[in-house]
Amino acid sequence: MLDTSHLLTDLSAIVGEAHVLTDPALIGSFLIDVRRNYEGQALCIVEPGSTQEVSAIVTLCAAHGVPITPIGGNTGLCGGAAVRGMGGAPGLGLSLRRMNRILDISPLDETITVEAGCILQSIQDAAAAQDMLFPLSLSSEGSCQIGGNIATNAGGSSAIRYGVTRQLVLGLEVVLPSGEITGGLTRLRKDNAGYDLRHLFIGSEGTLGIITGAVLSLVPAPKSRETALVAARSVDDALHILRRMKAAFGERLTSAEITEADYMSLVLEQMSEARLPFDAVPPWSLLLEVCDSAEGAEMMPLLEATLMAVLEDELAQDVLIAQNEAQAENFWYLRHAVSDAIRHAGPNMSHDSSVPLLAQQAYVDLTRARITARIPDARPLYVGHMGDGNMHLVVMFAKDRFADRVAYDAMSAELDEIIDGVVMELEGSITAEHGIGLSYRGRLAKAMAPASLNLMKGLKKLFDPQNIMNPGKLFLDD
Repeated sequence: MLDTSHLLTDLSAIVGEAHVLTDPALIGSFLIDVRRNYEGQALCIVEPGSTQEVSAIVTLCAAHGVPITPIGGNTGLCGGAAVRGMGGAPGLGLSLRRMNRILDISPLDETITVEAGCILQSIQDAAAAQDMLFPLSLSSEGSCQIGGNIATNAGGSSAIRYGVTRQLVLGLEVVLPSGEITGGLTRLRKDNAGYDLRHLFIGSEGTLGIITGAVLSLVPAPKSRETALVAARSVDDALHILRRMKAAFGERLTSAEITEADYMSLVLEQMSEARLPFDAVPPWSLLLEVCDSAEGAEMMPLLEATLMAVLEDELAQDVLIAQNEAQAENFWYLRHAVSDAIRHAGPNMSHDSSVPLLAQQAYVDLTRARITARIPDARPLYVGHMGDGNMHLVVMFAKDRFADRVAYDAMSAELDEIIDGVVMELEGSITAEHGIGLSYRGRLAKAMAPASLNLMKGLKKLFDPQNIMNPGKLFLDD
């Protein structure tokens, strides 16, 4: 039987007594997720200050069979950082927040080397100070940590141009379940020496090892930027507008975000700072941004000509081009405020679907029709990263709709069945950028081909035979 007092003493010897937290008042914030759907249970929260300390902690836990859950900024939406025990052994939460150093930045090499606990915005700011850009951008960037971003392969609003997190990682340092440290902080852009192991850890949600450091790719900072908000009648019309923008601007098209009318109305209802720039809420609002790294690049004439053409061809109902930074920020506020708006509005179920670009209209039409037919009082809301086919569907209900959590969970399961059915018909994915965590385990088991799921389980067993790395995540039988 595990002697927890001895374990706590050994942990204190590694990181210092001040960094082994057991007081419920101190560890409570580590254990509740941002949506307050999951509350973890931990013997303690340990705060290592270096990769060597992480290695020593993992080695100790492996010797005693103690499960470890890595915790970043705790901004995940699927319960991936919820601390869980295993087989009667209490769980240990491992917070990376002390490991927040930027180790190196090189504009010439176009890289930045960081520890896993670095706040995303701190990395963005460090890059900007060198006239560079780290292009991963999320609404939680002021609090999320890069280790968690990598572990969940975060997407964001610039993926249409720069790709998701996976495309921005050159090298990874990882502590394996044995306590061994991989020497992966490479800056190489071309390396064909066998298996590219970093890709196994990107998106693995801490189930194969603990990411402690990363080398990230930078790009020259944009010197010119233009932002527009376009009113469209349908998703298909917005896709045609997107196609025109790509033809005109190529890789300079950085963002294409779409919000439907009911979601926009919710933002205007719930967020006092929100201001609608149109005379009326359009069926769909398409937020477009183009950037150029060249000094003095004149994009406005081309943007005006391109959007005037879509107006003349009746693909757009209205077009607004930001005339200053304040207007651009207002356009972006309407998009970024969607997450806060639903938190204030009432009970909701959120889905993170990905479908082929041409199937986005069908996804909206089919899910809306099937949800409202089966559940008439449901309020489906849509917002998405149009350029990469990632559509977020949130289903809202009246505040007094559910008597208890059991009723809520039953409705959530019913919606999962409806929405996942549409996603499978359209050859999409049940999760585009949020990961699996605890929330999507049952859905993953149904949506993934058995051979692929068994291969994933085999990798988990190979890397982590004791199953001490973030147990209970990804797989139902874990």
